[in-house]
Amino acid sequence: MQRATPTPDANVHGQVADAVRGNWVDRLAPAATRPYLRLSRADRPIGTWLLLLPCWWGLTLAMLSDRAPRWEDLWIFVACALGAWLMRGAGCTWNDITDRDFDGSVERTRSRPLPSGQVTLKQAVVYMAAQAMIAAAILLTFNTAAIALGVLSLLPVAIYPFAKRFTWWPQVFLGLAFNWGALLAWTAHTGSLGWQPLVLYVAGISWTLFYDTIYAHQDTEDDALIGIKSTARLFGDNTPRWLRRFLIITVLLMAVAVIGSVRPTSSPLSLVMALAGPWFMGWHMLWQLRRFDPQDNPTLLRLFRANRDTGLIPLIFFTAALLV
Repeated sequence: MQRATPTPDANVHGQVADAVRGNWVDRLAPAATRPYLRLSRADRPIGTWLLLLPCWWGLTLAMLSDRAPRWEDLWIFVACALGAWLMRGAGCTWNDITDRDFDGSVERTRSRPLPSGQVTLKQAVVYMAAQAMIAAAILLTFNTAAIALGVLSLLPVAIYPFAKRFTWWPQVFLGLAFNWGALLAWTAHTGSLGWQPLVLYVAGISWTLFYDTIYAHQDTEDDALIGIKSTARLFGDNTPRWLRRFLIITVLLMAVAVIGSVRPTSSPLSLVMALAGPWFMGWHMLWQLRRFDPQDNPTLLRLFRANRDTGLIPLIFFTAALLV
């Protein structure tokens, strides 16, 4: 199996093994800030995208549902981006705090700031709290229902790092946390929760199972040695069959959410455009499935990162549906 390995000078400069080479943190950030930015995965932006895109799905479908976009939605759009960056950083910091003993035993993660000694446990805790407090200040600009949902989201975030210790399906808990924004952004626009964002939420969880199972195949050997559970280990050689199931569930549920969201009085073209989102998203997932090779770690990482584009596809079509 090909393994992700640190660059030759990773120990000197603190670069993380699976970070994008030449990323802005390693090149441009002040040296004193780099360990903290690495702790919040600023050198690996794909996680922020995967947390943010369900927020924007929920917001655009909410606007399609009532055809009442307003200037406040622009702030929701921006606030979701800021909140996703901050909460992804806080969540990753929390994950590294809880996994600090495991990460040192896994080749891909031993170069992270905590196991490599770039930051202390106390510094990590303070940094996590600071990120969460700024995100909370942004959340307080939303309506009461959205604020309540935001507070409730802390539960799956807190549980996720421990899930791989007690279940073969930790990716479900990741999906619960990463797709919460679909519920929150819908509610920030409409003021209440409907069945449509709940269906969209489950579609997002299925998508998370798809991309994070691909991602988890990078660590199956190390995970087996230290007793960490994952869907990648659970599925084994049957992974392609499971990925196909997650693809189908994602597309079908997102299509149901779209049909329930587009107003009956909207033009037929609007519905067609919105439904094209899950349709073409499915084709992009199929493209990944056809290139899936559990023995090729560089390809697994590329496929995982390609899910930014996977998630952007429905957003583009939902936005286009708003304009017709």
